[in-house]
Amino acid sequence: MTTRSWDKSRMPSRHVTVGPGRAPHRSYYYAMGLTEEEINQPFVGVATCWNEAAPCNIALSRQAQSVKKGVSETGGTPREFTTITVTDGIAMGHQGMKSSLVSRDLIADSVELTMRGHCYDALVGLAGCDKSLPGMMMAMLRLNVPSVFMYGGSILPGKFKGRDVTVVDVFEAVGMHSAGNMSDADLHELECAACPSAGACGGQFTANTMATVSEAIGLALPGSAGSPAPYEERDRFAVSSGRAVMNLVENRIRPRDIVTLKALQNAAVVVGATGGSTNAGLHLPAIAHEAGIRFTMDDVVEIMRRTPYIADLKPGGKYVAFDVFKVGGMPVIIKALLDGGLLHGDCLTVTGKTLAENHKDVVFPTDQDVIYPVSRPISPTGGVVGLKGNLAPDGAIVKVAGLHNLRFEGTALCFDSEEECFAAVQARAYKAGDVLVIRYEGPKGGPGMREMLSTTGAIYGQDMGEKVALITDGRFSGGTRGFCIGHVGPEAAVGGPIALLKNGDKIVIDATKGTIDMLVSDAEMAERKQAWKPRRTDYNSGAIWKYAQLVGPAHLGALTHPGTEAESHCYADI
Repeated sequence: MTTRSWDKSRMPSRHVTVGPGRAPHRSYYYAMGLTEEEINQPFVGVATCWNEAAPCNIALSRQAQSVKKGVSETGGTPREFTTITVTDGIAMGHQGMKSSLVSRDLIADSVELTMRGHCYDALVGLAGCDKSLPGMMMAMLRLNVPSVFMYGGSILPGKFKGRDVTVVDVFEAVGMHSAGNMSDADLHELECAACPSAGACGGQFTANTMATVSEAIGLALPGSAGSPAPYEERDRFAVSSGRAVMNLVENRIRPRDIVTLKALQNAAVVVGATGGSTNAGLHLPAIAHEAGIRFTMDDVVEIMRRTPYIADLKPGGKYVAFDVFKVGGMPVIIKALLDGGLLHGDCLTVTGKTLAENHKDVVFPTDQDVIYPVSRPISPTGGVVGLKGNLAPDGAIVKVAGLHNLRFEGTALCFDSEEECFAAVQARAYKAGDVLVIRYEGPKGGPGMREMLSTTGAIYGQDMGEKVALITDGRFSGGTRGFCIGHVGPEAAVGGPIALLKNGDKIVIDATKGTIDMLVSDAEMAERKQAWKPRRTDYNSGAIWKYAQLVGPAHLGALTHPGTEAESHCYADI
């Protein structure tokens, strides 16, 4: 254990530990067994999203103990606390999903309030499920105390009939079962085998996408996103993360020193290169907002459009996160992109070194087909692209990784909720050539901007994934595949064009050109707009109502507060 004298005159914890007037506060710390030496050290918040809701978060409490060990060994005093998560795999396909995106901001808010209320000097944040990763990173930028992020790790792949499977295979199996193409026994066998361990969903879905972002953006230690949740290697990364945060405290390196515009651009490159989740189009702007940087969905998708797709990962490809780990993890992807000249190598990271310095000794493995060099990509453009047109003036987003056809022309079949659309899919009340439209599911209209994995999974399970398109002002899971366009804005709840669509309207989507248009005249649209009336939701009190009052449009990140640009003080400087 490191013993040293710390000058607390510039640390928040001086407000609860220094001077005669803080004797009552110190009495609480003595009550919990702290020594005078520990009270005089920097206080490091160790925040986790541990709970028993799902496998994504179940290993975080264990990993937090290792973080605390690393903090203690290097002269800090760890103070563990937890915050919520809403796990999408459980919330998916019903009203519970309205809580998911809301939870991102509540996580950031609750970490902020805990840190502020107790005057902690630094933060190590551990997160496992989709919204908890950006939520934790948002809190770090908002507080701007020395911080290290650590992913809880991915789940191991399941095995079903000799092949690797993930939870997305189970969602798609529901559609196969409804179409009569899977027996009750096989469905039960698959659901029992798909998720064999602790950890977040194994493909390049939202959790693993944001985990790759954590390394690319510089807030996590190199390689820390890779090892699966059950592996003891995660605990070694946890100890190292605890040590790293104390180095940041000593050298006064803060998150806003790390998360610059160039670092955000690096993050978008990595998402595009790995065929990552369209949810990055929401989360990267929100993280940027906490750093006082304007970085919109347009910026994200423009970078992805010109980024080669080099990692053959589910849902568009063959492999899962465990396969990336086996060939060297995120450092191999970052090294390939650095060698290809696609990343800003001079960005500072939580190691105190630059991204290029962290990866200078990484050797790209040639005896594998999980990750490709930039000179020989799977496709020359990224796995996610943006769309704009008269149906989405503020933009929309689609994952094209794995798609065979990048243009779709069809007729609208409109639904005013996911439940209505899912019921129609289950009843096979749609046909090839339809463009299924799910509206009033945006940030305000949902409220909460639900994901549609149950519906898209069922469509694929019915072997209709390449024969229809689906558009929504809601979101899609990182596990979604097919011609599925989300984040259509302006959303229906504010009278966006998607609210004015009628069954039978012709829609043309072209992911190569980046366009999404409805073939309806301006005069007809003006008439429909005149007749349109806002809809009330069933959420007229409580947390989801509160979110609907605050939340902004999806293309700006679904923000709920003015952000760093408007702040008159920074917590780290109190």
